[in-house]
Formats: sequence, structure tokens, C-alpha cells
Amino acid sequence: MKPPRLAWAITGSGHYIEECLEFMLGLDNVDLYLSQAGEEVLKMYGVNLNDIKNKLPVYRDKAASAPPVGLFYKGYYHTFVMAPTTSNTIAKCVLGIADSLVTNLYSQAGKCRVPSIVYPCDIAPEMETTAPGHKKVMVYPRPIDLEATAKIKSFPYTQVVESVTELKAAVSHRLASLS
Repeated sequence: MKPPRLAWAITGSGHYIEECLEFMLGLDNVDLYLSQAGEEVLKMYGVNLNDIKNKLPVYRDKAASAPPVGLFYKGYYHTFVMAPTTSNTIAKCVLGIADSLVTNLYSQAGKCRVPSIVYPCDIAPEMETTAPGHKKVMVYPRPIDLEATAKIKSFPYTQVVESVTELKAAVSHRLASLS
């Protein structure tokens, strides 16, 4: 059997998506999972999916049962990363809803005690983010979104990061702990 890999999911958030993608593409042994919205957002930011597919395996949200989640039960993944993650995905994960590829991956990772590293897009009452076209904009997450982010921090096997710098450190630390 091959050594376990890192599963990385991108949802429909553009919050520092280019920086997350650049970091992910610099890692070895990664499989990318895209929600339908994640695929749309990549296009909005000018990312060519074929360029990514040339570098690593890409799984898209096209099947009702999300067959790849079974790979967690086979020990195929050592870590699950969701970065960036929409408030919608965070809310579903907090409520235990696993009705999409990404939410099902998070659910199964937890059930298999595979650590997850989550970078939510809503982490503070006022935030700067990058819109398509590299334009910096201010966003103001709703209290309910901030509550969901706070709640997921208490979930077992889940580490929440609040910046790309923290994401890089958490993933690097996790990978170092495995070697």
C-alpha cells in the first residue's frame, strides 16, 4: 500500500484562495477535492482547472454518494484540509450535515479520527479579503457565521486556522509530525 496522502478541499470561498492554492500546489502527495461552488470560484479567479489536474489528482462533486470518502476507511489519507471554507460549509459541518462531497469528507475524516485543518472565510466581525481581479475589499461576517466558526473549533480532530500563515504552519507541522 502507498503511504497515506493529504486530502485538500476547496469550497466556494475566494478568501485568499490564490494563496491557499499556491501553497497546496507546492506540497507533495495531495489530492484536491472541489465542491461545485469551489470549481466556479476557481474560474472567477482565473484559475485553469486543467493546469491543476496536470499536477495532482482532482475530484469533483459529481456523485450523490461521494464515493471517494471511503478512502478514509482504507487509511488512504493522513490529514484533511478545507481551505478556504465557506460559511455555508462550516454551518453544515457544525450541524452534522454531510450532503456534499466536501461536507461528507469532513464527516468521514472525523469518524475515522483523521485530523482536519480548517480555514474558514468568516473569522472576524470585519475582515479584508481579495475579490476576483485582485481587488481588496472589506467584508462583515454575520454573527451566525462567526458562531459557527467558533463552534467548529471545539470539534475533535479539528484545528481551525485564521490566516494563510497559520494554515501553512499547521499543515507543515502536521506533515513534519508524520515523518
